Amino acid sequence: MDFDTALAEAWVRAVAAAVEQRQGELTELDSAIGDGDHGSNLQRGFSAVLTALDGLEPAGPGALLSRTGTTLISKVGGASGPLYGKAFRALGAALDGPAADPAALGEALAAGLAAVRALGRAEPGDKTIVDAYTPALAAYRQAVAAGEGLPRACGAAADAAEQGARDTVPLQARKGRASYLGPRSVGHQDPGATSTALLFRALAEVTAGRAHPGAGRSG
Repeated sequence: MDFDTALAEAWVRAVAAAVEQRQGELTELDSAIGDGDHGSNLQRGFSAVLTALDGLEPAGPGALLSRTGTTLISKVGGASGPLYGKAFRALGAALDGPAADPAALGEALAAGLAAVRALGRAEPGDKTIVDAYTPALAAYRQAVAAGEGLPRACGAAADAAEQGARDTVPLQARKGRASYLGPRSVGHQDPGATSTALLFRALAEVTAGRAHPGAGRSG
């Protein structure tokens, strides 16, 4: 299975649905160590993305993800808009043509992580998006290298991202508003890492759905 335009659109729409469903959870997490607007900001951004996709006829998955990123940058406040916007634009720029094989998608995901790290200047262990994205990419690449197809590779990435998000709980934040709290940021799961896990879980679900049509979406 390759990552084509239809799959890219299904992914973005699944992310929008997940953000809508778990907006309250993201806001609650952000209220503990941030501005309390992570969920509402992402919901507003992905709602605008859905509007931008209506009637869009992109040349390939790269163009669709680039439009997603541009829309997030223009519509989302705080840190999440630029970070996720840059990530999606980097993903889009790395995808050329009508479809990408699993290895090519891995390189695009790596470009997205590089964009996040360059903008946020965050390293693993800083209690940020990077703490979920980094293990997700590593798990994805390991699965592809082992000969797994896109659904299993994306499933491995989602599992790793969710574990990475949970692993932020004992960390002390070193970037963003949470870093102002110092030791008081310990004991809270990072909202950005949590929303990153939502993105990877959505990717896993749509690729699994493509592989097994009619099987239904997992929780």
